[in-house]
Amino acid sequence: MSQYYDMGDQTLWNPSNGASRLFMGQVGVYQAQLGLPSGIGPMQADECQIDPVVFKAFVDALLAWHRGTSHGVMAALSEAFVATVLVLAERAGIEVNWQSAGFAERGGLKDVQVPAAPDSSDEARAAALQRKSRELGRFMAV
Repeated sequence: MSQYYDMGDQTLWNPSNGASRLFMGQVGVYQAQLGLPSGIGPMQADECQIDPVVFKAFVDALLAWHRGTSHGVMAALSEAFVATVLVLAERAGIEVNWQSAGFAERGGLKDVQVPAAPDSSDEARAAALQRKSRELGRFMAV
């Protein structure tokens, strides 16, 4: 059994029921964390629709939040979810805002870990996340 994540007539992802349940649970977590809707509709009859406008705002906010933490555990916990969302955004043709100024203008890094996580530049972290997203996309059936 599987479920469908669609944007209009285009299927962006067709995961197993178990992977879909886990993903949808995490969608709820990150909607609460960001205080924003995701644009990912409810799963009904093994299908859900994604609203492109709302989803883009969610993706940009999620990416800014993820890149705005230097807390090693929070970054690790969120990395796979963020990478999954980035695959969906790419498949939907959504241009993601990778600019670091977005979170820097809102006060820079948040949830800083003590002791600090190994230092890496924002650009290096972004490149690593982009690689992870590309790798993960190979395993996400359409």
